[in-house]
Amino acid sequence: MNDFIPLADDNPDLALSPLLRGARLTLDYIEANGPIGLTPLKALKRYFVQWAAEAFAWPFYEPEDLYYLNKVLNEQDFPPLMVLHDVLLSAKLVRHAKSAMHCTKLGKQLKSKPGELWAVLADHLLVLDHAPYTRHEDGLVGNWDIFLNVINVEAQNGVSKDRLNSVLFGSGSEDGRNDHRLTAAFYIHVLRPLTWLGLLQEHRVGRGRERQDIFTKTPLWATALALETDRHLENPTRH
Repeated sequence: MNDFIPLADDNPDLALSPLLRGARLTLDYIEANGPIGLTPLKALKRYFVQWAAEAFAWPFYEPEDLYYLNKVLNEQDFPPLMVLHDVLLSAKLVRHAKSAMHCTKLGKQLKSKPGELWAVLADHLLVLDHAPYTRHEDGLVGNWDIFLNVINVEAQNGVSKDRLNSVLFGSGSEDGRNDHRLTAAFYIHVLRPLTWLGLLQEHRVGRGRERQDIFTKTPLWATALALETDRHLENPTRH
């Protein structure tokens, strides 16, 4: 896939990434409080899940929303933490040992280097198998070069999930509604990771079946990406 442009540690656009914020808070927590306990199934224990739900301030996963659906919080009840846990392990920023999650030497080195840390998180998040996070373990056909270049053009002024599915996969009816499973899989595999990295911003308009999810590019998109389709934009991004 397209390589990311290196980011300076003091780049203010990095603040747009909830994944980076969650990773740094987790690594800082381990440094201050010691390893995080794991359940027999290797999930993070409730005391940390509850702390993370408050500390991360993750958009659309605020504590009041999580506790509305759950009396207590397990890792699986807080999807961003579940994915972050997998990414931290994949990137070897943490390791499991003696029923606890420990920070590695690499994790300690990168937690104070947000530019480098973001790039490592991005590389691992985008190649992670997201099928287990979908309801039916659905995969997705396509590659990141295509996805990023299409989104680059379509999201210039905001784009819906249905519109992106229609452009990329030729699916959808005249009213713009797509196959539900394909739309859900595209969100989990592509749109959600890009949003959690801070490259896209998700806007939820309406409620229930009338809700539309609209995605726009953030300033971090132009800072971190140089794409072939930049030349097709009405106001080309200058890097």
